[in-house]
Amino acid sequence: MNSKGPAQDSRTPLPNVPGKDHSLLTTHHSPLAILQSYWNYHSFRPLQEEIIQSILSGKDTLALLPTGGGKSICYQVPALVKPGLCLVISPLIALMKDQVEQLRKRHITAFAIFSGMSRKEVINTLKVAAESNCKFLYVSPERLETTVFLEYLPSLPINLIAVDEAHCISQWGYDFRPPYLRIANLRKELPGIPLLALTASATPAVQEDIVEKLQFGDKNIFRQSFERPNLSYSVFRVDSKINKIIEILQKVPGSSLVYCKSRKRTQEFSNLLRMHQINADYYHAGLSQEERNRKQESWIGNEIRCMVCTNAFGMGIDKADVRVVIHADVPECLENYYQEAGRAGRDGKKSYAVLLYHEKEIAELKNQHILRFPALSSIREIYQALMNYLQLPIASGEGNYYDFDIVEFVKKFKLEAPLVWSALKVLEHEDTISYSEQLFIPSQVQFVTNKDLLYEFESTHPQLEPLIKALLRTYEGIFDYPAKIHEKTLAALLKTDISGIKNQLRQLHAFRIIRYEEQKDKPQIFFPRNRVGSEELTINQHHYERRKKEFVSRVGAMVEYIANQKNCRSKLIASYFGDKDLKDCGVCDNCLSAKRATIDGNEFRKITGMIEEVLSAQPTSINSLINHLKSIHPEKIMRIISYLQAENRIDANEEGILTLNSQGIL
Repeated sequence: MNSKGPAQDSRTPLPNVPGKDHSLLTTHHSPLAILQSYWNYHSFRPLQEEIIQSILSGKDTLALLPTGGGKSICYQVPALVKPGLCLVISPLIALMKDQVEQLRKRHITAFAIFSGMSRKEVINTLKVAAESNCKFLYVSPERLETTVFLEYLPSLPINLIAVDEAHCISQWGYDFRPPYLRIANLRKELPGIPLLALTASATPAVQEDIVEKLQFGDKNIFRQSFERPNLSYSVFRVDSKINKIIEILQKVPGSSLVYCKSRKRTQEFSNLLRMHQINADYYHAGLSQEERNRKQESWIGNEIRCMVCTNAFGMGIDKADVRVVIHADVPECLENYYQEAGRAGRDGKKSYAVLLYHEKEIAELKNQHILRFPALSSIREIYQALMNYLQLPIASGEGNYYDFDIVEFVKKFKLEAPLVWSALKVLEHEDTISYSEQLFIPSQVQFVTNKDLLYEFESTHPQLEPLIKALLRTYEGIFDYPAKIHEKTLAALLKTDISGIKNQLRQLHAFRIIRYEEQKDKPQIFFPRNRVGSEELTINQHHYERRKKEFVSRVGAMVEYIANQKNCRSKLIASYFGDKDLKDCGVCDNCLSAKRATIDGNEFRKITGMIEEVLSAQPTSINSLINHLKSIHPEKIMRIISYLQAENRIDANEEGILTLNSQGIL
């Protein structure tokens, strides 16, 4: 989509430019100078510069940019132009960590505060951010209301508030998160500071909600076109999904994603693809943090060609050369589908987004609201079961995380998994709990005995003395506050295995010498406030019914997208998000069918065969081909050439020379 310069990739490392000191850039530099010096891009993408100028002029701004559209540049560049730091609010811990890492690679000071950090770590981070040349502080929305953050907020030289995934603020959107509603409270503490809200997927109604809830001074909205001319959307009704997936992947080489709804299915499909010599792996939130990281890096590095995954995979991952994204199951809404399908073809090259379905799925989707919005009695029953599972007494739990295995929970209490998941979402929307599938909290240790007793303990337990000494030498201040430890590091120091270290740490914990909290990489339930008795649990019925109505509307739009065999699919998606100005893409299944329909089927096959016969002999220019097929009207030839190009069956270079290509998707 970049007509002005090379495609931007926020993951590209800063080049080594001899004599260039990036720390010297100050406020007198222009946005373009900042972009060129730190990112080595020659120009901005469409709308980026306009968004940046809007922020620099002090205006609250809503930016709607497609997935992979360069959203981070829109707040990173103006923040570097101005003195002070940018406060970035994001719900995604993995994305925060990645952004901080990428900024530091460019010699830009950045920090992040997120769930799992100790109080001391948070305080240290806030102190350093306030007193150093820090330019970016990433914070999860839940952290904004903590007493520690509010205490240090006045000392932070904030020049811009950037709210990522801004659609999360709308109760009527597809991904509502209650903590987002309270972001507006920051505006009282930071009067006059401009706010940039960013999202890839917000309908016109959600856009209005964002502007209202974030208390914009003026409605200032920039929306990039939803046009993706290199991305071909297709929908297939199939009997065997795995057979169609194999067929597509055999025809379209390159990196790929296959999205499934269930964890079990990701593993099954991955195994079947490998049986057909397609290098595949699977990914879902039930895997350990270590496994997820390993699989993700293997796919990014093209060691794995196809990742079969749930929607837990992909957010924040910037891989430009994905050639095809296949949805093996129908998503609940176009917001999810657009984001996931949009991970294909970010490098501007020909790519495909394919949706597979059975008729039965459509009927199930239409009735999904019954399951997704259970009765209050069912919600209370599951809430009580959850409290029993966690063994959490009434009036306790506030501010704490608890391991939660949804599979074990469902089995133990003989509940239906879809109903449990729906009830958890309702409890999240009511801000009663927060459920995170991908939270990672490292192991922590703190000594809870005094030094005299510790010395006595060491003399009576010599087998544990080496570990005690290693802890004291390696982790400064471990007597005063919990220290994050790495069992692997300790095992290397003591030349033993990790399981042995963990056993010894548990022994020290049992003897009350230390408090040892093992790492948490399992799904977590967080309580923003103390639990109540299940009979006291209430929900806002008015909001509940409104969310249900909006859900039914989103499902209806998804069903219409699948059923529509006439209109351009790119236009259908763009129109849903309020972009009414798109022309037909010419490359989706409906556009290709429309082109083909203007020529009789027999004639189409005949002309196609003649073109392919000519090109199989040698590459040929378009003019030469038209001259060779004098009996055929040139307009028909051009139409079929266009179709065959869209199908990836023929290629054309800059001189208009056509060559036959055996690859194609349809």
